[in-house]
Amino acid sequence: MKIKIEKLKELLIKPNHISEADFETAVQTAKKKKKDLIEVLVDKHLINDEQLGGLIADSIGFPFINLSKEKIDDQVLHLIPELVAHSKGIVAFARSEQGIKVAMTDPNDLEIRHFIEKRTGEQVIPYFITKNDLENSLFGYKPSLKDEFNKVLKRLKDKAIGREQRDEATVKIVDMLIMYGYLNKASDIHIEPYLNKIVVRFRIDGIMHDVLELSKELLDLIVTRIKILSKMRTDEHRAAQDGKFRFNTKEGFIDIRVSVVPVTEGENVVMRILAAQNRQFTLKDLGFFAGDLEKVNRAIKHPHGMILVTGPTGSGKTTTLYAILQILNVRDVHISTIEDPVEYDIEGISQIQVNTKTNLTFANGLRAIVRQDPDIIMVGEIRDKETASIAVNSALTGHLVLSTLHTNDAATTLPRLLDMEVEPFLIASTVNIAIAQRLVRVICEKCRYSYKLTKEEKEMIEKEKSLIRILKKKGYLDLAKITLYKGKGCKVCSQTGYAGRIGIYEILEMNEKIKEMVLRNASSDEIMKVAIESGMTTMLENGIEKIFEGVTTLQEILRVTRD
Repeated sequence: MKIKIEKLKELLIKPNHISEADFETAVQTAKKKKKDLIEVLVDKHLINDEQLGGLIADSIGFPFINLSKEKIDDQVLHLIPELVAHSKGIVAFARSEQGIKVAMTDPNDLEIRHFIEKRTGEQVIPYFITKNDLENSLFGYKPSLKDEFNKVLKRLKDKAIGREQRDEATVKIVDMLIMYGYLNKASDIHIEPYLNKIVVRFRIDGIMHDVLELSKELLDLIVTRIKILSKMRTDEHRAAQDGKFRFNTKEGFIDIRVSVVPVTEGENVVMRILAAQNRQFTLKDLGFFAGDLEKVNRAIKHPHGMILVTGPTGSGKTTTLYAILQILNVRDVHISTIEDPVEYDIEGISQIQVNTKTNLTFANGLRAIVRQDPDIIMVGEIRDKETASIAVNSALTGHLVLSTLHTNDAATTLPRLLDMEVEPFLIASTVNIAIAQRLVRVICEKCRYSYKLTKEEKEMIEKEKSLIRILKKKGYLDLAKITLYKGKGCKVCSQTGYAGRIGIYEILEMNEKIKEMVLRNASSDEIMKVAIESGMTTMLENGIEKIFEGVTTLQEILRVTRD
């Protein structure tokens, strides 16, 4: 359904969802690139797809549906043939006593509604769906991975097939693994060889899941195919290799980063899926509360200084930096990054890939960037004294520097820089904020329910002194009266009770007291105490707030905050 520009303007500008200037810029971009205006508005992060879909649905008088949060039964889905679903922009997603619920990009299309009613003999209940959500939902027409694999494996077992057919079957196996991992929102695909088999595992929401077992005979075929795609040496089996390639889906390209490592039973492959939507989050989407958002916004308005994000590997640091870069990425500034690797191409930003073979290290790349007249610099990670020194001096000489460190909490960030032989007065002068974070799984919205604390959970809480202290501070004196939430497990969350992840944070904002402590080489414990007195919310406290809001569970918060 084509929405007129005037109508979109009325929906977005008057209620202050976006500014008129941003809207006009999006209109010009859409005309210049010959793209749909709605697509441009979402791509530029001016409004998210779901919010815009809800506004359009209200304006045309139809209910809005977000099918990414629904599990569609195969029988219902196939009530509408795949070709019709693709060509007409419709998906049947549920049945009720009143009829079939159908998501449509144009609910006013009476012709297609009559066609479905005639075909099924049931009344159509139309819902509005966005184009992006529809395209994701159409992947539901693909057969199950195991069914597809069985067909391909049956062909491979046929000794009569030629080499060309065998190669085609191998290509299909690898394509299916990537596609199935992508559709299941896996961040990593692991192909692990054992004595008599290959095990395929997906990391979904930070947790590993066994997916498939394959014959060991397929290992060389699969690994060779992945090496060819990643431009690796196919004749090298004793050394670790890294590479990447781009994979085409119906939605567009996704980038795959590959690591191949020799193990005792062959070669172990890990493919990281770098889907573009993983970098389209706002800070609010990532789980920042209003108070912490204010601190970040104050820090990014500084023309110079450092914003440091800390946490262990896999805690979402890079995602947070990308979300901040989205805010900073405007035409009147020059942004340069040095990353290892460059995970996503960002329009309007100069990105440099670390390459140790050519001596393009973080330190050397950062030196080169400073000579490129940037306003804002992002350093993927501060790993050594040299990089720390250049980054701090860049922040001191008029640049806003964003980077990451590996520390357990925000307060330890400052002593960590001291360990890297950065002078105390330079740290006090340059660091604007330090953000520490972890990722926790989010309770599935479709099967979430409330309950009173169990005996085991009460005992778990009573063992955590810091947890008891925070609960008392928030007025939860009687544990028996506390209400928590969890997921029962359903088709949407694959019976796990969780769907997606969100961050828990603590943000240390530099003030005069903390600057004085840095100058006298205070310990991280002392800095933490003063930061809390100055109003800092710890990660544990931030997590507890998310527990009581029904976002995550007690078990998740304790899992990621325990040292």
